[in-house]
Amino acid sequence: MSTADSDEAPVLLRTHGRAGHIVLNRPRAINALNHAMVRLMDDALAAWERDDAVATVVLTGAGERGLCAGGDIRSIHDDIRAGGGAASVGFWRDEYRLNARIARFPKPYVAVMDGIVMGGGVGVSAHGSVRIVTERSRIAMPETGIGFVPDVGGTYLLTRTPGELGTHLALTGSAVGAGDALLCGLADHYVPSERLPRFTAALAEANVHEVVAEYATTAPEGELAAHREWIDSCYSADSVEEIVDRLYTSGDRAAKETAETILGKSPTSLKVTLAALRRARALASLEQVLDQEYRVSATAITAPDMVEGIRAQVVDKDRDPHWSPAELTQVSDAEVARHFAPRDGDELGLAPGTDPRCL
Repeated sequence: MSTADSDEAPVLLRTHGRAGHIVLNRPRAINALNHAMVRLMDDALAAWERDDAVATVVLTGAGERGLCAGGDIRSIHDDIRAGGGAASVGFWRDEYRLNARIARFPKPYVAVMDGIVMGGGVGVSAHGSVRIVTERSRIAMPETGIGFVPDVGGTYLLTRTPGELGTHLALTGSAVGAGDALLCGLADHYVPSERLPRFTAALAEANVHEVVAEYATTAPEGELAAHREWIDSCYSADSVEEIVDRLYTSGDRAAKETAETILGKSPTSLKVTLAALRRARALASLEQVLDQEYRVSATAITAPDMVEGIRAQVVDKDRDPHWSPAELTQVSDAEVARHFAPRDGDELGLAPGTDPRCL
C-alpha cells in the first residue's frame, strides 16, 4: 500500500493493488466537505481515470460516525455573513462538477455509504456505479431544514425514485436506512458493516462484481413501502400547501405527523424544492439538473433563510429558526421563479448546447 498524503490531510489518497482509495478524513466533523476536499477528490479521479494501474476507485470515510455529513455548512454561514457568499458559490461550482465526474467515471466507483450520509455526502456517493449500504446507513437530503434546497444532483436522484418517495424525502429531509435506500435507487447493495474491511481489501485485485457477489446479502426491510399509498396520493399535489392539506386529511397518523414535520421547514425552501423537483423530472440528464441546481443554490444565499437555518442548527443550536417569510402563503410565485432565472455570465454550463431558458 502507498499513501499520497499525510494522515492529517482532509482527504487521504492510497492505492492498494489495483484499487485507488479515497478516504474522507475529517472524522470530528463527520467528514463534512470543504472546497479543498472537493479539489483533492477531483484531481485524484482525473489522474486515476488515465492510470491503467488503477482499475477501481473506493470511497470511504474516516471515523465511526459516517461517510460524510454533507457540506461544511458552518463555513457557508460564515462566508455569507462576511462576504456575501462568493466563496460558497465557487465551492458549489467545483462540487457539482465533481458530482458529474463521479456519475460519468469510466471505471467502477465503489461508494461505501456506511453511517451518516447526508447532503454533499450523497453527491459524492450516490452517483457512483457501485453503492454499498450497511445496517448503520442513514441517508438524507436535509436541506429544507436549513433554509436551502437539495443540490449535488439530489433533485435528479429524488425524481427517479418510485412514485412520490423522492418528494417525501426532499420536503421532510427524513433519513432512510439501507432497505429504503435500495428501494429509492440511492444504493445498489447491502453489505453488513462487519464485512466491510474484508470487502474493501478484496477489491485490491478481484473483479468488483465478484467481490460484491461474495459479500453482499439481503438488506433488512425498510419502512417506506408500507406508506406508499398515502405518500403517492398526498405528494402528487401541485403545491406544498395542497400536499400539507392532503397529509393532514388523509386519515393516516403517520401522514399527519409528516405534515407537522414539513411545516417546521423553511417555507421558501419548501416551495423552491417542489418546483426544482418538478422541473428536474422534465430534464434529460444529470448535467442539466446540476446546471439548474447551481442557479438555485447561488440564489438561495441571497435570501435570509439559509443563514438563519444554519444558525439555528449548528451555530447557536437552539433548533428554533425564524423563517422569513414565516408562512407558505407568504412565499410568492415570483420569489420561487427567481431561483431558476438565468445568471448572466455565471452559469455552471455542464450541459453545453442547452438553452438556459429551458431549465
